Formats: sequence, structure tokens, C-alpha cells
Amino acid sequence: MKGGDLHWLWEPYSLYQEVDYIYGVSTYEKGDGFPNAQALLNIVETFLNLLYVYLTHVKSLPSAPVIGFAAANLTLGKTLLYVLQDVFCNRCFTGHNALKDLLTLYILPNMWWIVFPALIVFRLGHDIASALNVAANVKAKNSTGKLN
Repeated sequence: MKGGDLHWLWEPYSLYQEVDYIYGVSTYEKGDGFPNAQALLNIVETFLNLLYVYLTHVKSLPSAPVIGFAAANLTLGKTLLYVLQDVFCNRCFTGHNALKDLLTLYILPNMWWIVFPALIVFRLGHDIASALNVAANVKAKNSTGKLN
């Protein structure tokens, strides 16, 4: 945040702090726990994403999509919670912005955190469901002698 000793690493973030107050100094000073809780979930989300990449591309585990599905659901749910919190408090964190700033600095950049995870959830969910259906048919064939 502005004024912090590591701010030089995140200089462009200063603009975002002015667009969305939930990550601003005032929210931090009020002791709002949401930004810290969300940041902790970012760490869990990143770990799950890296684990998915490792299990998929290094270990080639067939169960890896379950980890990817969980990670994408976490990203999607966390982002929706974040946006809905602002919606339900009557835009208390972003309402101070002009429409142009809201669109260009908040909505357009952040919508991808909903669109891409939703597509990933759909794709991996479809893949997992298909694999479960194949496994169920194989099990049924083995127990009855014919494929369902």
C-alpha cells in the first residue's frame, strides 16, 4: 500500500487502491478482515493451481482435474463473493468512481476473474462427469456382462 516499505514493488497498484477501497489504506486501518481473509485464500488458490499443473503435466495423474476443478471454483466463488459484497453494500467500495473509471479500471480488468474460471469449471466439470460416467458403465458391464 502507499507509504509501505515495499510499495515500490507494486507501484501501479496505487491506482487500484483508489478505484476499489476494499484494498485501500482506510479499509486496512478500520481493521476490516475481508482483504486479509481473501489474501489468504489467494495463497490456497495459487497452491492448488500449481498442484494441478504439476499433477497434470509432470505426474500425469488422471485425478488431477479434481484439483483444477476445486481451484477454479475457489477463484470463481471468491471473486463473486468479492463483487457481491460491493453490490450488496450499495457499491460502498467502488461507488465513488466515475462510470468510465469503473468500467476501464474495475469491471473490464476484473471480469476475467469470473469468465475464465467459469469456463474452466464448466470444462473440468464436464471432463470429470464424463470420466465418472465411463467408470460407471465399465462397472455396470463388469457386474452384468453387458454395457449400459
